[in-house]
Formats: sequence, C-alpha cells, structure tokens
Amino acid sequence: MTAPAPTLIEAARRLADEVLAPGAESADRTGVSPATIAEVKRSGVLGVGGPAAYGGVQAPDTVAREIAEILAGACCSTYFVQAQHHSPVRMLSAADSPARERLLRPLCDGTLLSGIAFSHLRAYPRKPVRVTRVPGGRRFDGRVPWYTGWGLNDVMLLAGVTDDGEALFAFADAHEQPGLCPTPQLQLAALTGTRTVGLELDGLVVPEEAVVWSRPYEEWAVADRPKNTNPNPAVFGVAGAALGLLEAAGDAEAKETAQVLGERLREVRREAYALVDEVPAGECLADRLAVKTRAYDVLRAATTAAIVAGGGRAFGLGSPAQRLAREGLFLVVQGQTADVRSAHLRALRGDLPPP
Repeated sequence: MTAPAPTLIEAARRLADEVLAPGAESADRTGVSPATIAEVKRSGVLGVGGPAAYGGVQAPDTVAREIAEILAGACCSTYFVQAQHHSPVRMLSAADSPARERLLRPLCDGTLLSGIAFSHLRAYPRKPVRVTRVPGGRRFDGRVPWYTGWGLNDVMLLAGVTDDGEALFAFADAHEQPGLCPTPQLQLAALTGTRTVGLELDGLVVPEEAVVWSRPYEEWAVADRPKNTNPNPAVFGVAGAALGLLEAAGDAEAKETAQVLGERLREVRREAYALVDEVPAGECLADRLAVKTRAYDVLRAATTAAIVAGGGRAFGLGSPAQRLAREGLFLVVQGQTADVRSAHLRALRGDLPPP
C-alpha cells in the first residue's frame, strides 16, 4: 500500500487510535501480536521513506518523524518493532546489489517486515560478530546481543566485521535455521513486548547476492556516530502522550502543569529538529547533545507528572501512566553511545559541557 504523505499521516493516526493505543497495555505485558503487525503492514507506514519507484512514499523526514511520534505515543513497543524496518529500506535504496531488486519493493509495500542486527558494530575494535568469505557467500559467527521483533519480522539486516576490518551488511531470513539460533526472549523492565532476543551465530552462511554493503569499518562509523546525538522522535511522542494523560486528569493543577511542560516540549522539539534539518550532520555535536539531554529532562518530567497526577492508581498494570514512564526510561538508553552517555551524566550532575 502506498499513499501521499498527508494521507499516510492520517493512516498512522488511525492505526494509533484504533489499533495501537487500545492494545498498548496488552502488548506491553504479553507482546506485540502478529495481528497488530499485520495492521502495521496494511497501513502503509513501512514505506514512508522508500523510493516511489519501488512502491514507497519517499516522504520527507518531517513526515517520517511525525509518524514516529504518533506511533510511539500510542504504543512504544509496536513503534519500536516497526522502527527497525526503516534502516534496511534506506540502505537497500542506495545499494548496488541483487538484493535490491528482490527485497526493496516488498519492504516498501508492507509485504515484508525487516529487523536489524548491527548495533554490536559500535563495540569495534571488539568483533562480537565475525564475517568470513566462503564459497558462494559469507559466513557469520558470534553473538548478536540484541535483536528486536523475533517471530514478527520476515527478514533481517545482519552485520559483522571481517578480519581485515570491513563492516559487511547482508540480508538473512529472520527465523531459526542452520547457523542461527535465538536465545530465550529477554525480560526487560520496559518494552519486553518487542520480542527481543539475542542471536547465536555459528556458521550462518548467506549467499553473495544477499550482501548489500561492504566497506572499511571507519567509513560506516563516520556516518553512524552523529545519528545518535539527535533525540529519537519517540521521545517527543511518549512525552506528548504523558501530557495528554495529565491534561485529561481533570483538575486545574494537572492542566496547568500540562500546559507548562507542553511549552517546554514544543521548544526543545523545535530546537532539535532545527539542528537536524538546518545543520550538516557532523556539525554542532555539542549543541545536539545538549538539546538531547534537555529532551530527556522534559520526557522525565512529563511521565513523572502523569504518575503523580494518577496517584496509586497509576501503578496498576492497566494504567498507561506507568507504561509511559517505563517506556521513557527505555528511550533514555536506547541507541546510547559513549558520547551520549557522557553528555547525559554531565547534565544530570550539573556540569558544563566540555569546550
């Protein structure tokens, strides 16, 4: 399914209002369901950034961010499962590989959902996953510590590092097979519903035509490092949902708090997206990190305020307030790098950023 960008935003709102939000507490406790993923696939949101020639919408980043906020505010678990899909679409769109013709259209039109298994590359020079050349393809060995969407994804974008220091990305089927075995599902304080596992790789072989990118590690790292200095749009979506609960609490004190925090949220969101849209990715990193930590401050205040306004009832597992608070904690460490961790800790202790 494809649709113009404004229509796609409307479709995302319908998906959020009619499917994700009503099932969010259930998804949090028992897992995102295949039926929910089927609705995500039908909605068209999986093609938001895909090229039009392959059935995607090719929407601007502003649209993709708005959709991310909408979905995360409704059910962060479902949002996070589908969020994995967009990196493979972007990489495949730019790839000169047979996999592009085989996979890009079904990824853009929602026939297939992709996961990702490459965050471990950031551990380099350690090599949690090693890649070697074998006749007809590439062999993967090692352990992927974190893989989201097991049992929901159709394919995965898997990465490792070769002995000569190249980062290599290839597609594999997202199911147990010779050389690939999932760990038991990870039990997490938040987003356990994302069906996250580790992957044990012991001689998984993928054909050469499944390889989509292979370059020196540093070439990948230079492009990757600036990405996590910007706030995840999900931060604004979850904070906004918490303020919605606060606004609906009914008393004047809660409404006034929602208004004050809402203004802070709009301001930090405006600053964050201005840096993304108007400044080259590798520049103003200290400014980006400062805005990111301020976004975390507003997120923490908003989710805490929703708990405070809800009182003891907010701690019931049927309450969205406690779920949003835990989702906010998850977003604080999701995609965390050493630079992000350092900046956040400095901000929490009141230190000025380094010159």
